Amino acid sequence: MIRKALGKVVRFKRTEDGSLTVEFVILFPLYIFFILGVIEYSLVTIQKAMLDRSMDLVVRDIRLGINLEDTKHDTIKDAICDEMVVMRACSDNLLLEMIVQDPRGNMNFPAEPTCVDRAEEVQPVTKFQNGGSNALMIMRACAKFDPLFPTTAMGRSVSGDDGLITLTATTTFVQEP
Repeated sequence: MIRKALGKVVRFKRTEDGSLTVEFVILFPLYIFFILGVIEYSLVTIQKAMLDRSMDLVVRDIRLGINLEDTKHDTIKDAICDEMVVMRACSDNLLLEMIVQDPRGNMNFPAEPTCVDRAEEVQPVTKFQNGGSNALMIMRACAKFDPLFPTTAMGRSVSGDDGLITLTATTTFVQEP
């Protein structure tokens, strides 16, 4: 009886059935986390490129005085969101800052961007000034949004302390007369 049981244990130890399953169970989660991290990073990169592009297109329209009936905060924000096709809830997550800058003076634009505070009901417009003709303008857009895969290592690394991904785009232009 014992000899039969030991024989079965020895046969079980020598068989290689299921060895591939063990490798799959160990390595598959690592591959999935790597693939999800690459997808997360790709989406963040695409959204950053689209934010830069949409800012450039809208600022070009402002400079040339086309396609925008006025240059108020909400109109510019809507124009940027219309150009951006990949950001979810763009108008809720985007905040614009624009100031008139003296070209011969020191830079008085804050180093840290003011982004949307989603915990508040209403956030007032931060420094948004329309300049006169030939005025140097600095405009910064800041957007915060949730990572697509927050549990992956890439989702945690691209997000800030609040768990949100922050994208900023800054541009300067001269107000045409």
